[in-house]
Amino acid sequence: MGVFDGMASVLSNALGAEVTYTPKGGVARSVQSVFREQPVEITGDDGRDVAILAPSWRVRRDLVPELASGDLVAPGNGKTYRVVNYMSTGSPAADAMILCQLEDL
Repeated sequence: MGVFDGMASVLSNALGAEVTYTPKGGVARSVQSVFREQPVEITGDDGRDVAILAPSWRVRRDLVPELASGDLVAPGNGKTYRVVNYMSTGSPAADAMILCQLEDL
């Protein structure tokens, strides 16, 4: 067990909410995660800060193992979004987060 194992779960439970996730060709289900319409800043693979201006969704990797571009996310705000791309947040923890860039349908 690593130092960071469990931290993503704690943060997601504290800051997140239930979001409906529908994988392409799959069945919709609720997952505890963090949706943001406001821009977010992350550290890119090269160590530089990158601003993501599109809506974003942070979700634990273990909750969406089948995650793919084109999957749908409905955060409960009356809108549905499509996953455009996604990336690891760099944590080696078993419950590490994935950051998804979304587009409004």
